[in-house]
Amino acid sequence: MANLSLNSTLTTPNRDNDEKSLEDLPKARFWQTIDIYRWENSWFEPGLMKTAMAFRSSFPAQDDDIFLASHVKTGTTWLKSLSLCIMQKNHQKHDFDILTTESPHFHVPTIESTIYATKPSQIDLHDASSPRLLHTHLPYAVIPDSIKNSGSKIVYIARNPKDTLISNWHFLNSIMKQNQEPFPLEMAVDCFCSGVYLYGSFFDHVLEYWLESKKRPEKILFLKYEEMKSDPKREVLKIAEFLGKPFENEREVDEVLWRCSLERLKNLEVNKNGSFLFYVPNSSYFRKGVVGDWKNYLTSEMEERINQTSRRKFEAFGLFL
Repeated sequence: MANLSLNSTLTTPNRDNDEKSLEDLPKARFWQTIDIYRWENSWFEPGLMKTAMAFRSSFPAQDDDIFLASHVKTGTTWLKSLSLCIMQKNHQKHDFDILTTESPHFHVPTIESTIYATKPSQIDLHDASSPRLLHTHLPYAVIPDSIKNSGSKIVYIARNPKDTLISNWHFLNSIMKQNQEPFPLEMAVDCFCSGVYLYGSFFDHVLEYWLESKKRPEKILFLKYEEMKSDPKREVLKIAEFLGKPFENEREVDEVLWRCSLERLKNLEVNKNGSFLFYVPNSSYFRKGVVGDWKNYLTSEMEERINQTSRRKFEAFGLFL
């Protein structure tokens, strides 16, 4: 694995203590493929969990840091691309496009995943000379107190749970089951609804950030993928305003939306080839990006099970996805 500057500044817990703590944690088999362990009421692959522990205990947040957060396969790549362009738009020449140089996941690294990166991150956690743009899939309960208590901001994106599941099912099939039968979809639904899932329950993850965004709207901007698809201009204006980088004119908005469109991103050479994370081709992040694709895969029974879970978890708090 690469020895990254991003992680080298984090204090890694003692290996013996790590192994001992893993033995003491509840363990489950995720999709009959990898062992995951329950820590802080969520489920993690061991490497991600160890990095998450180090991140929480030693990350020095700065007041001008920007953190993007999401559960897996909820529109993360699009949010990274949009936020990167918004943050860069006043510092680059019109004919320079940072998205053509590397994958969005290189420019906006997911902190806990960088132990699996194929090349070093350019972000130095001790360099506070300019705002840092970072991402995490970690639940709100697990992110460092330094982020929660600083002036840094968080942009969170959520998505309809049924599309989230189907998107992740395709994603994991593409990297774990190449030229093999796909994971049984019924098993995937069981794991999704029970919460025994990578990064823990999707429903709890979304709800934590939702409730915190209601308490501290100046701290957390909560976005819905479906609203971004239905009115992208409105939502991008909202993101830019929240980040303190408002657009000067409509042309700037249109340019950012064009640069970050799925069709354009998936056809860039940096996204068609190569891999920023081991065993995860850059191309695997770009499939359809549509709303309602779950209808092509889920049975009525699967749909109702997810709907029931969603209603039970969300509706009392006024959240609808």
